[in-house]
Amino acid sequence: MNWNTVSFDWNQARAFLATAEEGSLSAAARALGQTQPTLGRQVAALEAELGVILFERIGRNFTLTPSGLELLDHVRAMGEAAGRISMTASGQSQSIEGQVCISASDAMAAYLLPTVLKRLRESAPKIEIEVVSSNALSDLRRREADIAIRHVRPEQPDLIAKLIRETNAYLYASSAFLETHGRPTTPEALTDLDFIGFGQADRLIAALNGAGLTLTRRNFRVGSESGVVGWELVKHGLGIGIMAEEIAALTPGIERVLPDLPPFTFPIWLTTHRELRSSRRIRVVFDLLQEVLG
Repeated sequence: MNWNTVSFDWNQARAFLATAEEGSLSAAARALGQTQPTLGRQVAALEAELGVILFERIGRNFTLTPSGLELLDHVRAMGEAAGRISMTASGQSQSIEGQVCISASDAMAAYLLPTVLKRLRESAPKIEIEVVSSNALSDLRRREADIAIRHVRPEQPDLIAKLIRETNAYLYASSAFLETHGRPTTPEALTDLDFIGFGQADRLIAALNGAGLTLTRRNFRVGSESGVVGWELVKHGLGIGIMAEEIAALTPGIERVLPDLPPFTFPIWLTTHRELRSSRRIRVVFDLLQEVLG
């Protein structure tokens, strides 16, 4: 296509089309929300550009010349195409639909994500959500998920990460467990009590002992790789467990152990692939996760 031959000004063509269909400059100006002199200048500029007369003025009305009639069908087709483009663009900007895959730890997926997804269903009902519940890191570069909620910052340069906040975790036990074994008041009082293991026991023991406890593997006779299962074991009185305070707050029959013990703090990162951040449905979900979880 020879682009040098394409010098048509759509604003001038629209002024011509509106005048032809409305029958006068004043009516066309009202239809387009412009002033009559502005519209008249656009029509005159189009006539000068094409080197033809498009209208004959009879009284206050404009009548198309033969050249104007010949041009009208082509400009009307342009107007219809412009309308379709506008409608398509508007529809894409207003209609948010498609699938979004969210990866999160099983505890967060089970206890915190439902609130987010309920809000999302209300605000963007056409978005389809798949939740990948895993305590392993999903590979966003291989599209194992569109958005990941992590407790570690990603290092890959092609990923976008947003630190939405830091959260605190504390020691908890069921009221029934504490009524049976007593409510400890010092770290030393925990030495002979049962704990629930989450994931790698040695790492958990090191973290707890770093906070002033004196625990060994003897204290961890029951555990699970699943945070949800581990929390259920705590709820059923099988031992003391560590959990994020917002999840514990949702759980009846649970008490905080050693309230004066400093919290275990960890970050919450939202991560997505750089290319996906430009997707409107990804952005809507990303922003809502940031709002609710933050």
